[in-house]
Amino acid sequence: MLDTLLNYMPAFGPLLLGPLSEIYGRSRVLQLANLWYLVWNLGCGFAQTESQLLAFRFLAGLGGSAPMSIGGGLLGDCWRPEERGKAVAIFSLAPLLGPVIGPITGAWIAQLSTWRWVFWATTIVDAAIQIVGFFLLQETYAPLLLERKAEQIRKSMDAEKAPYREVRTIFDSEDRSWRTIMTKSLIRPFAFFVHEPIVQLLGVYMGYLYGTLYLFLTTMPSIFQGIYHQPVGIAGLHYIALGIGLTGASQLNANTMDKVYIYFKNKNGGVGRPEFRLVAMVPGSLLLPIGCLIAGWTAEAHTHWIAPDVGIMLVGAGIILNFQCIQTYIIDSFTLHAASALAAIAFLRSLAGFGFPLFAPAMYNALGFGKGDTIIAIVAIVIGCPAPWIFWHYGERIRNSSRHARK
Repeated sequence: MLDTLLNYMPAFGPLLLGPLSEIYGRSRVLQLANLWYLVWNLGCGFAQTESQLLAFRFLAGLGGSAPMSIGGGLLGDCWRPEERGKAVAIFSLAPLLGPVIGPITGAWIAQLSTWRWVFWATTIVDAAIQIVGFFLLQETYAPLLLERKAEQIRKSMDAEKAPYREVRTIFDSEDRSWRTIMTKSLIRPFAFFVHEPIVQLLGVYMGYLYGTLYLFLTTMPSIFQGIYHQPVGIAGLHYIALGIGLTGASQLNANTMDKVYIYFKNKNGGVGRPEFRLVAMVPGSLLLPIGCLIAGWTAEAHTHWIAPDVGIMLVGAGIILNFQCIQTYIIDSFTLHAASALAAIAFLRSLAGFGFPLFAPAMYNALGFGKGDTIIAIVAIVIGCPAPWIFWHYGERIRNSSRHARK
């Protein structure tokens, strides 16, 4: 319940925090959101009732959701398209690898001390990050930086010595009232839902990927404790297989994504396209269903425990390859408003992470792991395999009809 609840608030948090970062800047919103998470996560360790724990966990999820949308926008601010792939690939590994490392470390912390130290330990780490970020995390959002520079120029102008000149940035519109800016920014993620097919289609697939990840995270104990009768601590070590798949495929993709982008850019007359980011989706969309089938049916057949681990490792590799390609494609397509676009996708993603673990026990109890994972694999094939082909051939046409995407 706590795992799914922490995914519920991140579904709505980015819809607020992403647009706010396009008004007040990335750094300020990130640091305040992290401070909010720190306070409520610390409160979880002091909770005296289950209701308090659920409430504090729910509120902590709001602050913890900030990097999901703002982080991608920040990377889009800092790197050119030819250099952005590796940065996004490394960054996108963290929110997927965290749920893998968490159960392993959390289980041993709880076993050796008390469950409260699970929250206190993460709060200590978060406090260190907050201190470092306060001194080193600088503002990157171009419209805000230019607005600050314009304001300095306005203050330095001497109206008595020179005629008045209006100083504006290229991002200024006719109506720069606070109410207009706030309204447009807060509505923007919802506008992406309604008007942007890129966000709609890739958001659904991203949600399915994230839901599948959390489905495996919550059902792995049932496999290794229920079928293989392993102790809790030993069963928790099988999360390492998922971590190997995530980390290995992520680092491979990080080293090749920019090279592939530059190769196709040169073949295209020196003109880059966001679609050049989708090449790794082809193996990713195949590895995911293959891994689901191996994990489900080998567990159903009670084969050696290494066989389900191999399937779980392939699932992790497939998820991270698709995840990285989609995130980089969104950043390349909506660079200026990447935070709002990623907020819209994070909404669907977090709802799936919240909902999938809720129906998983009933599905596996009724069908078993073999048939249950076969359903997951079939849906992954139907949704995932056509995606890179569709966007490779029609992505530019879709972007040209978009209100916000880079042409």
